[in-house]
Amino acid sequence: MAMTARYCSLAQAPAPAFAPGLAAERLSALVSGRRMWVNGTVLHYCFFDRDTDASVIPVPGTGMTRRVSWAGAREQRDVVRECFEEWQNLGIGITFAEVDDPSEAELRIGFQLGAGSWSAVGRDALPAGRHERTMNFGWDLTAPGERGTALHEIGHALGMLHEHQSPFAGIHWDDEAVYAELAGPPNHWSRERTHYNILRKLDPDEVNGSAWDPHSIMEFPFSSGLVLEPEQYRAGLNPPGTLSAADKEFVLRWYPPAHPAGPPALVPFRSAPLGLGPGEQADFVVDPPETRTYTLGTFGDSDAVVVVFEERDGEPRYLAGQDDGGTAHNATISARLVKGRRYFVRVRLYSAWGSGETAVMCW
Repeated sequence: MAMTARYCSLAQAPAPAFAPGLAAERLSALVSGRRMWVNGTVLHYCFFDRDTDASVIPVPGTGMTRRVSWAGAREQRDVVRECFEEWQNLGIGITFAEVDDPSEAELRIGFQLGAGSWSAVGRDALPAGRHERTMNFGWDLTAPGERGTALHEIGHALGMLHEHQSPFAGIHWDDEAVYAELAGPPNHWSRERTHYNILRKLDPDEVNGSAWDPHSIMEFPFSSGLVLEPEQYRAGLNPPGTLSAADKEFVLRWYPPAHPAGPPALVPFRSAPLGLGPGEQADFVVDPPETRTYTLGTFGDSDAVVVVFEERDGEPRYLAGQDDGGTAHNATISARLVKGRRYFVRVRLYSAWGSGETAVMCW
């Protein structure tokens, strides 16, 4: 009998809270788009490679700890680079760019062996600390069949979720067989983790498409005896580990290629969320490679209004954005920002669908 596959394990996250009374269409749009990036974004990624980039983990039975590095060998990094390029070559409107400084990267990648393979989903990467991983590869990506792991985790980084959890799949599991399978090697998952990553059904608005795609890169393989229905998968489910036609359709729908006559790609000069609540403001100094017009967009509810002020003689001067108390639609604005000059960003929210940080990205 073949050994159980090693599976991607997403971190459990609380369900988002939405304001009561939202229209069904509005609620559907919020659910489906809350993790997706603004099309045209340049997503920077980096690989942890310093001696201090490591986890401290306990040594079982000794009461001691040891450091486990996040650094990956060149061959491992090259697989990930090639997979970023493969997604990019679909013609999507998102651009990937490798950087050396973790503080300049939205996607920060480690290779801690034994820690599983996982990724933050889309914009869920933003609240993570600048020196924390948003993606990890816990086994050898150069081994036969494991290149698909890198494609899968990048799919998560683009906002995709696990395909077998689609409510459109019609999968009827042998629940206890699934729990028993995942509790053993090589995954050693708890029942809670197995339920969250395998058995739990997603909201229909969260899934990657309106039909189940058993060939998706986001689909797990499953051995015989775990799936009861559909009947043809009782003997096992074995996706090819490559990008399917439906994968391509999904990302091109969310991230269509820019029109040749359209605006240039968004170039972030600040990657970190500003952590603003309604009516609060934060300041930042622009330090792009050159002075140019940048687009400033919100990552959050499209009813969030962003207003930008430029500091002049110690006082903020209105520069761009909406501040009239009305409802914004696609709160995306452009302003010419000058290197070294200080600016202020103010956020007003017109719906209370979430709590905690309002992640604002500035380009």
